[in-house]
Amino acid sequence: MSVAVQPHPALRWDGRRLEVLDQTRLPAVEEWLSLSGASDTAEAIRRLAVRGAPLIGIAAAYGLAMEVARQPGLGSLESGWELLRDARPTAVNLAYAVDRVRAAALAAGPSTIAAAARAEAQRIHAEEDAASAAIAAHGASLLAGTRRIATHCNAGALAAGGSGTALAVIFELAGHGPLHVLAGETRPLLQGARLTVWELARGGVSHELVVDGAMAGLIARGEVDAVIVGCDRVAGNGDTANKVGTYGVALAASAAGIPFVVAGPTSTIDASLADGSGIAIEERGEDEVRSFAGALSTLPETPVRNPAFDVTPASLISALVTERGVAQPVDAQTVGALLT
Repeated sequence: MSVAVQPHPALRWDGRRLEVLDQTRLPAVEEWLSLSGASDTAEAIRRLAVRGAPLIGIAAAYGLAMEVARQPGLGSLESGWELLRDARPTAVNLAYAVDRVRAAALAAGPSTIAAAARAEAQRIHAEEDAASAAIAAHGASLLAGTRRIATHCNAGALAAGGSGTALAVIFELAGHGPLHVLAGETRPLLQGARLTVWELARGGVSHELVVDGAMAGLIARGEVDAVIVGCDRVAGNGDTANKVGTYGVALAASAAGIPFVVAGPTSTIDASLADGSGIAIEERGEDEVRSFAGALSTLPETPVRNPAFDVTPASLISALVTERGVAQPVDAQTVGALLT
């Protein structure tokens, strides 16, 4: 069996301007937003029109390059860099990408600052596309023979370069034989229901949507062979931040004795953090939880906690799949080896 998957790009770059697919409108509407600089790119990132750690990095890199092209000089470089770097706190790829573009621009002369920034942004984009292909190959080799797999949130082309991270592995596995995917819905913003299902359907991969609260029970009943998810930040010891709800799925996989695999590019590894306790967890607005499909689902003044991410300890992670290979077991030594 072979599944021909053509990833739907989430952004388009013509050398001067960036267009991004507004992911807040999917799956109902495919609307493209035209971005021109640091401010509108940062706003698109903050409101999740652009999301997914690697894709945030790509978009931010282009946002800074466009800002410098619009107003060449150190002032626009520094102000754009700071604005984009602070757009969201958890995904390390954001800082990684804009720091690289800033460094390349600073190393260039005044007459080539814009060209240097643009070239570095394009280089980051190409690297993330290549990383996706390598992650797909490494992950499919690791999980060869898996036929029932679960995932949480969205880690496809809508979240990364190429065909994604965790979904890139899933698509690669589907190309080698029958595969069925259980996709967690991912409350409160339904990235699994809106985005992962959309990508799986486009790729022709068999799947079912699962409410978040049901996933652990289905794993316990033996309906899943392995779990694979993406990541937003990996600490030096392998502790991993991903969309809230991931930790619970990891606990269920551990209790059931099935692999729990994390897939992501090495740009997501933050070697400056010894462990996951140092990862900043973004708290988002209360109305995201108080409402469902635009309608109130509780009393209007109900107090809310809305962490966007949680941290899964490395001890629960069977393997970390990157473009440079697989860390297994996941610990400071194996994660560090990926960066050397």
